[in-house]
Amino acid sequence: MSQDSTKAEKRPEVTAESVIEFLRTRPDFFSQHPEALKGLTLPNGNLGEGVVDFQGAVIDRLRTDAEEFKSEREDLLLTARANQQSLTRIHECVLAVLAARSFEQVIQTVTTDFAVMLDLDLVVLCIESTDDSPRLLNTRGLVMLPDGMVSRYFNGDQRLLLRGDVEGEPEIFGAGASLIRSDALVRLDISTATPPALIAFGSREPGRFDSGQSTELVGFLTLVLEHVIRAWLDVPH
Repeated sequence: MSQDSTKAEKRPEVTAESVIEFLRTRPDFFSQHPEALKGLTLPNGNLGEGVVDFQGAVIDRLRTDAEEFKSEREDLLLTARANQQSLTRIHECVLAVLAARSFEQVIQTVTTDFAVMLDLDLVVLCIESTDDSPRLLNTRGLVMLPDGMVSRYFNGDQRLLLRGDVEGEPEIFGAGASLIRSDALVRLDISTATPPALIAFGSREPGRFDSGQSTELVGFLTLVLEHVIRAWLDVPH
């Protein structure tokens, strides 16, 4: 006789009495395993007029809690996956901009590759048009804004603006403005020697950005971008 057969023969039979004894010695079993309540069939006897079926109410409550727990767990897993995906995308953007071989390639990476990497419709780099930065003005891919326009979007020291339901602004998104329904605008603190600038992330999906979202990742990306632009232009902070 095989060892597996011997083990199978020695396995105790599950009886109603053994189940009751098991649950009696483990009163927190259903709290630890609420999913076990899902398939239970409760007695539906007549308890008499004015008698409240507390047992049924407790079981129903536990079943509801189990379903809510399952739903919350699934939501948590989805959020964790989304956060990991966002982190991976930001890392790809950082590596791409660090790998650029020229300032012009930095701009091309931001305005072309970022949109693909971040699964967005448009990413635009904007600077105010002044006479202090002829090199910037001659760089293809930059959007020129009127003097003072960057500060129009931010209050005081505010650096980031998330908008979940907007109409894309032609001054920023140009011909693609009609497509944009949600955007994130981030002020770029490049140098005192450069004009005010911002980077705009645009999506056709309403709610893609909203004021309640975490901003650490996009903030990190813009800090890296500021550093890279500052290094290529060889300007002080």
